[in-house]
Amino acid sequence: MSMPIDPRSLRKRKNKESQFKALSYMAIAVAGIFLVVFFADIIRQGYTAFMQTEIRTNVTFSQSIFDDPRSALDRKLIPLVSRGVTRILPMQLRENPQLLGTTSEVWVLANAEVDQYIKGKPNRLKPKEIAQVDELVAEGSIKKAFNVGFFTNGDSKLAEMAGILSAAVGTLYLLGITFIFSFPAGVMAAIYLEEFAPDNRLMHIVEVNINNLAAIPSILFGLLGLAIFINFMGLPRSSALVGGLTLALMTLPVIIISTRAAIRAIPDSIREGALALGATHWQVVWDHILPLSLPGILTGTIIGLARAIGETAPLLIIGMVAYIQDMPRGLTSAATVLPAQIYVWSSESIRAFTERTSAGIIVLLVVLLSMNALAILLRNKYERKW
Repeated sequence: MSMPIDPRSLRKRKNKESQFKALSYMAIAVAGIFLVVFFADIIRQGYTAFMQTEIRTNVTFSQSIFDDPRSALDRKLIPLVSRGVTRILPMQLRENPQLLGTTSEVWVLANAEVDQYIKGKPNRLKPKEIAQVDELVAEGSIKKAFNVGFFTNGDSKLAEMAGILSAAVGTLYLLGITFIFSFPAGVMAAIYLEEFAPDNRLMHIVEVNINNLAAIPSILFGLLGLAIFINFMGLPRSSALVGGLTLALMTLPVIIISTRAAIRAIPDSIREGALALGATHWQVVWDHILPLSLPGILTGTIIGLARAIGETAPLLIIGMVAYIQDMPRGLTSAATVLPAQIYVWSSESIRAFTERTSAGIIVLLVVLLSMNALAILLRNKYERKW
């Protein structure tokens, strides 16, 4: 005989359930508000970096440009023009000797203080310079154009000349090296542990350590990379090769764990059916288990690489946070990455670097969100329901 349900007890349980749901919704709302505020603040500070102020002036290419590059510009505009322009003009004349003796009207890069003033941000222009800029604006001799240099220049001590090209190329190098070394090793290790490894105490210890490695602070992998690849193997410090190998060590446990989970999700009936038809254990793995688990493996790999691309702490230890103006020419050349470039800009005292920092974060977020979106797309497109 069933006992009658106490209405007060039932009402109490329903009230607790309602309270729990309310707290859950509140937590989601708070997280959503935080994300909106975070993204809005980053975009507000960084979108202006994608536009750069230019000044229209006459440039005279004469022989004296090699001794005094400023002689090519209008003397009144020299305090407003970027110092980087005076470095570029002699190079242009060397590359194009036919320009000698000519005068042309061109748009040149304004310095960071003028750029900040035009964008309505704090600056250090003197009253006389502000009046001169206002006069140029009235004449139509100042404009804001798309900042191509942000994507085609390397780092620079001049904020208006600083770009992300060297960091972007270094990031691609690191991402490629990390994938080449971590993906095959991680997948093979996961296949062995899940399909062939004996069920003994040693394997249990290995599994526990793999899980622990996936959770330890990333800076410890930087120490490991410093000890093995630089101090022991003698590889060049600050090189893309060392950075990629270090991040490969960090990504390896994530790939192993995600691959094992994907393999474990394959029903045993597929293994048993293949074995019943005379296939060997390796043929079952190669022809059935691996193809069916590949979407999950790729998803875990992409997420692991997305985590690696946003890391800075391990790279601090191996010296990849440095002033790198030119993009790396090889795997052993000095290189930096986008997170490290953002860190360097954030530590600069010049205010114009603030918008460069936020713009770099926007670019990095776009890359990370794209990689995560790709992982979700692969999972949803190729996921099999058993």
